[in-house]
Amino acid sequence: MKNTSHRKPWYRILYVQVLMAVFLGIVVGYLNPGLGQSLKPLGDGFINLVKMIIAPIIFCTVVHGIASMSDVKKLGRIGIKAIVYFEVVSTLALVIGLIVVNLLHPGAGFNIDLKSLQAEHVQQSQALAQKAHSLNATEFLLNIIPSSFFNAFATGDILQVLLVAILSGFAISFMGEHGRPVLAAIDLGVAVFFGIMRMVVKVAPIGAFGAMAFTIGSQGLGALERLGYLMICFYITAFLFVIVVLGAVAAFSGFSIFRLLNYIKEELLLVLGTSSSETALPGMLEKMRRLGCSSTTVGLVIPMGYSFNLDGTNIYMTMAALFLAQATNTHLAFGQQLAILVVAMLSSKGATGVTGAGFITLAATLSVVPAVPIESLAILVGIDRFMSECRALVNLVGNGLATVVVSLWEKELTKEELNANLLKSQSLADITSGEIEAELEAEEKSVSLPQPHQG
Repeated sequence: MKNTSHRKPWYRILYVQVLMAVFLGIVVGYLNPGLGQSLKPLGDGFINLVKMIIAPIIFCTVVHGIASMSDVKKLGRIGIKAIVYFEVVSTLALVIGLIVVNLLHPGAGFNIDLKSLQAEHVQQSQALAQKAHSLNATEFLLNIIPSSFFNAFATGDILQVLLVAILSGFAISFMGEHGRPVLAAIDLGVAVFFGIMRMVVKVAPIGAFGAMAFTIGSQGLGALERLGYLMICFYITAFLFVIVVLGAVAAFSGFSIFRLLNYIKEELLLVLGTSSSETALPGMLEKMRRLGCSSTTVGLVIPMGYSFNLDGTNIYMTMAALFLAQATNTHLAFGQQLAILVVAMLSSKGATGVTGAGFITLAATLSVVPAVPIESLAILVGIDRFMSECRALVNLVGNGLATVVVSLWEKELTKEELNANLLKSQSLADITSGEIEAELEAEEKSVSLPQPHQG
């Protein structure tokens, strides 16, 4: 008989607490908007707590993965496979967004007069457009290189931290057996930072409550009523993309997308409550590793995915761009729509790590088609917070799936092992630092470091 005496009461389960906090935040923000807005520091504080440890966790995880590799060529293989996967799925997301808007016409009948838009929203849109024009490929590539080793951690730029971690991992690997003490220290660092994360996630319900109360209190439900059809179209499209498209990828790979969703349910609820996908990054790194994916694959695919695999953002960009054209009675020929799609593919990468990236990438996309006035972005200001939650959720699922698929391609685990591990969902708050350290040591001992280079 199964022993259930160790199970927690339902009200002590983290995802239940977060779900209740989100609901209470909606109620408070709706009934008392002033109080809801005053609770913003709770959400901001929690997000900052998580951001505080993202850079060191990524660094330690990637360094451990690379330094522990017996086959250095594997890194390049994983990177190429991940980028190919990202580009195929991201392009598909853009195309789907384009098709849905052309079929449903959510902006038809709005007949927006740009003069009627609120002045502060128009100014915000124009400022974002100017920032978008400053984004280019050269600047993007240069921004990946930090001005100093520690500046990557000070700014919290994920791609900069990833670059520093890759170089450090190779340096330790080239040291051979002399690098073992350094690698052991890195493993201790992973255990320490995940120990901090375990404490931080226990206050996640407070952060989710404050963030949701602020969102409803500041934006109200009026914005939802005015632009409800667009939101419904976007949410349904995003839902179908996850279930049908990502579900098909999962099924082809030998597992159910629903099992993956259940496995990462805590991370999904954190994103829903805070509207920030960064809050789930540390948990995703550890959960994907416990699923059977190697530290190398997890450390590369997930951070890269946060920059190059934004499925939810891509769906939103093509849908929003065509919605604004329809709302302002701007006819776009097929060639112009294709131009929007191509530029959206590029601009979604160029705005990585920039505050307000969703609007910036949309502004960059619209700037290619002068017929759609940049000022029309002001129409979407009121609902962007609600849209960002859905974007972040789809992005998170997409990155989790990408990690599993690449791991299967690399034969790091079998389909049978994957399906068995998907049923062993464990809260990050319940994982001890000792468990993490022991698993890292086992992974490290399973390979031989290369001998140090002579001369």
